[in-house]
Amino acid sequence: MSNSNQVVMDGVEATAYIAYRTNEVCAIYPITPSTGMSEFCDQWSSERKVNMWNNVPVVIEMQSEGGAAGALHGALQTGSIATTFTASQGLLLMLPNMFKIAGELTPCVFHVAARSIATQGLSIFGDHQDVMSVRSSGFAQLVSMSVQDTHDMALIAQRATLKSRIPFMHFFDGFRTSHEINKITLISDEVINAMIDDEDILAHRRRALNPNTPVMRGSAQNPDTYFQSRESSNAYYIKTPQIVENAMAEFAKLTGRHYKLFEYFGETEATKVIVIMGSGAETIQETIKYLTKKNQKVGVINVRLYRPFYASSFINEMPATVTHIAVLDRTKEPGGLGEPLYQDVMTAYMQAFMNKRISALPVIIGGRYGLSSKEFTPSMVQRVYQELDAKTPKNSFTIGINDDVTHSSLTVHDLINIESEKTVCAIFYGLGADGTVGANKNSIKIIGEDPKYFAQGYFVYDSKKSGSRTESHLRFGPEPIRAPYLIDSASFVACHQFNFIDSVSMLDNVKQGATFLLNSPFNSEQVWDKLPFNMQRLLIEKEMKFFVIDAEQVAVQSGMGKRINTIMQTCFFALSGVMEKDVAIKKIKAAVEKTYAKKGADVVKQNFNAIDQTLTHLKSVVIPTLVTKKEVESIQLNLVQAPSFVQQVTAQMMLGKGDLIPVSMLPDDGSYPTATTQWEKRNIAHSIPIWQSDLCIQCGNCSFVCPHAAIRAKYFDEARLTDAPDSFKSEPITARGFPKVRYSLQVYPEDCTGCKLCVQACPVVDPNNDGQKAINMEFKAQHLESEVKSLNFFQKIPYNARNKIDFSTVRGVQFLQPLFEFSGACSGCGETPYLKILTQLFGDRMLVANATGCSSIYGGNLPT
Repeated sequence: MSNSNQVVMDGVEATAYIAYRTNEVCAIYPITPSTGMSEFCDQWSSERKVNMWNNVPVVIEMQSEGGAAGALHGALQTGSIATTFTASQGLLLMLPNMFKIAGELTPCVFHVAARSIATQGLSIFGDHQDVMSVRSSGFAQLVSMSVQDTHDMALIAQRATLKSRIPFMHFFDGFRTSHEINKITLISDEVINAMIDDEDILAHRRRALNPNTPVMRGSAQNPDTYFQSRESSNAYYIKTPQIVENAMAEFAKLTGRHYKLFEYFGETEATKVIVIMGSGAETIQETIKYLTKKNQKVGVINVRLYRPFYASSFINEMPATVTHIAVLDRTKEPGGLGEPLYQDVMTAYMQAFMNKRISALPVIIGGRYGLSSKEFTPSMVQRVYQELDAKTPKNSFTIGINDDVTHSSLTVHDLINIESEKTVCAIFYGLGADGTVGANKNSIKIIGEDPKYFAQGYFVYDSKKSGSRTESHLRFGPEPIRAPYLIDSASFVACHQFNFIDSVSMLDNVKQGATFLLNSPFNSEQVWDKLPFNMQRLLIEKEMKFFVIDAEQVAVQSGMGKRINTIMQTCFFALSGVMEKDVAIKKIKAAVEKTYAKKGADVVKQNFNAIDQTLTHLKSVVIPTLVTKKEVESIQLNLVQAPSFVQQVTAQMMLGKGDLIPVSMLPDDGSYPTATTQWEKRNIAHSIPIWQSDLCIQCGNCSFVCPHAAIRAKYFDEARLTDAPDSFKSEPITARGFPKVRYSLQVYPEDCTGCKLCVQACPVVDPNNDGQKAINMEFKAQHLESEVKSLNFFQKIPYNARNKIDFSTVRGVQFLQPLFEFSGACSGCGETPYLKILTQLFGDRMLVANATGCSSIYGGNLPT
């Protein structure tokens, strides 16, 4: 924790840095996406790092968010300076204590990575539903729109709460800001100390419950006094906006960074203004720079202090020329006349009009955007301004979706790109846990810590994390980067998993002349004919530069095993031109040494060896002038036998086109069909288990331990083999009393995750070859076609009658049909085999009730 300088951080670390230094107690309970704040504080405490009072903060993890809030409440009442970090339902579980903390005028700051509330479905992604749900608690609410803001507002909130005695909730957009990595200016220890007044700390200490000065706090009140008592704190809330303004002014003196309760950006004589809070404000500001060059008189007000809402300050900040206002809320209040910020703006204007502070009312409309981290782009910003030009602008609108039921949505017609030509925009497609995201975070730090460069990174995962596709969106350039939205015009695209080329349209949004890097098992002469039609077409039409490398081969040769992240990172620096190749490689090696030094010199040496070998294996591909595929291929799924809902809705989500699904096609109560993972065919394993039938003792261990039900056994009359393909394997069953009965063990090659648990569980070793078992991992590419044929035949064989199976043995259970199959669990999951077996034994009469955590993700995470 050094003094002030420019560093690369994400929003959670930037927030935690201040929270740790300005508190004595951190009561924590993890919930995505706030967990990182707790983890940083826990790590620093274990490393005995000190806060501003040279003490090591007490960091304690409780049994739930409710417990964390209770512990926090207790710590505050003893005079400690305490904080917590949370989101979503976790924040709602803290609500009873929040009312008490606010009612008792107890200073503290809750840091919230704002997230969706579970309603018709759970979402771990960001919007403002949680923080809007607790706005009546009595907490002040201070909002950040960028990574730098989270750092600065954390300190401003800490000063303001101590001076006002009003507890503060400092919030920012979950994932969009909490997990965005950007270059920020770190606040020095001197500034932190200057912002926190010792007398405010001592005043808080004096109010603590203490046997030497006993008071009762928290009495039970009757109708004769409760109402008056509730109103007794009004003066504190009236003073709070001024206290926050003073804190911002003091912060500006110390750092040069200026903030206001409401910040206007745009034309001084704007007629159209958007009001918003959170990361969307940054998108609007950057879009305004583009629109004002086209002579549009537009502006935006970014709300910093949402509670208490200081109406006069808001009206004063608005240009006097405004005639039309759009208020954007990142939340939804079913049945309400409008969302919270819209209602506050309407009330502020009505009161100003009735009090004759203004002579006329502007047209004011409200809209919803960005729920569950739905993209909010410059094109959408422009569309909202266009709506304000309508004769009767649509109120209670939505932007970013297609509402074909209640017709609330605004359709975006004109797509604009406001990215600077100086900015390198790169997209990387990887697999969860393959190291792609980690390598890209490293790249951001390597580039961002160079004084000449700014860097930004944002990472798109689905809830499944490990084993699902990841997208890394990285921007680099000589100017500060303020773009809290995904890249839609990339100059560099890298695909780290070859099988993605058939399932992802990754070249649709690239610039002319962009570079494409593909990790491919096929060399530069072979790879072209392996590409799908559309990829070939775009490579030609967009005059792209195309490079391939067999990263798996380089990893094996250099002793890296399966880890290809360092190899692909080296390729990026060699091809992107962000910085000189030799300089970049030196920096990569320095980062590797820093990261892996604790794991020993051999690990560092292996990484260095991989880096050195990479450039000799990186090859340019000569792009032909014509597409060589005979037929036009679109990315599609084999869903002929699937239910209509799967074909029409689920398939769109599986293809990454869920944003295009209209409201009418989605279940209004969140009830989705089950058994849809069978259609997904994620194809994420490089190696799959292959059955050595002549060695097998038919024990069932392999299918028993398989976390994804991707290995199954059946026995059947040998007459069924008449139509079997040549690839289909079977053996006489080893059980007594079953003449002419065959046994077959079958892997589901496109559903297997390659975890190897089946091989580890197999008790049989080939007496002639110690390295061989009755089931062995082999490269999927060599077996996929034959295994798919075998599987198609295997699936036609009916499952064995349950009254002829011994349920009490592993050998018997292998023949029972699993009703929990192909889950989204991480490869090798230790939980899901138990659930799978439970459904085999009792699944035909089970109801499943689930709370949250991994089980909600591997059990029911859309699309399947």
